[in-house]
Amino acid sequence: MQAPPPTQAAPPTPPSQQIQHSELLTLVAALTNSDQREQVLLELSKKREIFSDLAPVLWHSYGTISALLQEICCIYGSLSPPSLTAHASNRVCNALALLQCVASHPETRGLFLSAHIPLYLYPFLATNSKQRPFEYLRLTSLGVIGALVKHDDSDVINFLLQTEIIPLALRIMESGSELSKTVATFIVQKVVLDDLGLNYICATAERFYAVSTVLQHMVTSLIDQPSVRLLKHIVRCYLRLSDNLRAREALRQCLPEALRDETFQQALEGDQTVKKWLQSLLFNISQQG
Repeated sequence: MQAPPPTQAAPPTPPSQQIQHSELLTLVAALTNSDQREQVLLELSKKREIFSDLAPVLWHSYGTISALLQEICCIYGSLSPPSLTAHASNRVCNALALLQCVASHPETRGLFLSAHIPLYLYPFLATNSKQRPFEYLRLTSLGVIGALVKHDDSDVINFLLQTEIIPLALRIMESGSELSKTVATFIVQKVVLDDLGLNYICATAERFYAVSTVLQHMVTSLIDQPSVRLLKHIVRCYLRLSDNLRAREALRQCLPEALRDETFQQALEGDQTVKKWLQSLLFNISQQG
């Protein structure tokens, strides 16, 4: 009887990684110290790309997520009337950047969702002040939601549909900065790309027209100052909506003329993907039944 081959020991962790992990544990532990927290938030947000296991360490360390949520909750009072300072905005956005890591990591994304942590961000998305600290706060909050939807997880879409993310995103798509509009439109795009999301939005005329009207206004605003990045998400939303027969029928009437003619031909000259999506959209709405 042949003896089994000897078990190979796992290669030792390089000293540099051991030092890095030790630094990470020290920084994360310091988050629970209110005197050190501001500096640690800044340090971790700067180094979040370096620490590959940052999200699991944040989630499983005692008191850490509570400390991050405390950072969020303590500025609610600055939202209305709008009195958020640049300093306070930067600080909470550093906390949000760490939550974005948790939202995007496969090991912690489901836990993040089960704890309903996105709901803590909704008051930020509901603000409408044009002041820079608020715009930065909305954009960073959108980044957390964007990290959630990026991974095509139906549980994420189901959660977002049960909450008020669609009307919040639509409001930002209408009145936010170009960058905020782009991220908000990306979120709506990812929602409608999921069958749950498409069926939800097309279930009633009210929901469909809420989305299509905002998209229509955005297209009109892009005629004078085209943004290919934003237009890309808008066209993809329309194309996906055209997969639904009732929505396709409605789009025959309400699709903006600027998408039917050559208004954006020059702007889209270098982007074959968007041109193909637009062609597919126009083909879909030309089909009967």
